[in-house]
Amino acid sequence: TTNTSSVSDSPLTVESMEDNPDGGCHIYRNGYYRTGISVVEGILEVNIIQMMSIQMTESQAENSLVDFVVTCQGSLPTDVCTVVSDPTCQVSKSMVCDPVFVTDECLLTIRRAFEEPGTYCINITLGDDTSQALASALISVNGGESA
Repeated sequence: TTNTSSVSDSPLTVESMEDNPDGGCHIYRNGYYRTGISVVEGILEVNIIQMMSIQMTESQAENSLVDFVVTCQGSLPTDVCTVVSDPTCQVSKSMVCDPVFVTDECLLTIRRAFEEPGTYCINITLGDDTSQALASALISVNGGESA
């Protein structure tokens, strides 16, 4: 396809030629092109403001649960993804994505389970139809407790 454009008194003239490989025919199109651009704010910033270990009974102690309290600036998110990685943030161990319903203020509590004690890198991504924003933290999980 070959595209050429010329600017005259009209906004924009676009001329294109397309080769048809089956018969060697050419199609010529002339016309005008206009578009509009919408600027959206998007999710500007994500912060993990608190990490809390959830106390469980002895019978429930096979997984450690941690609540992450997250805030954001800008537009309201529609989904949240959490990636749990090794302490260097290089090797991903698990990823969980969930839809969220935020109506007024961007303040979320996200609960995640950890199968074994250790130090983990946590990446929390909030997203909507037009943007994403990320916050990261290191967390140490010690058999039902976190620091």
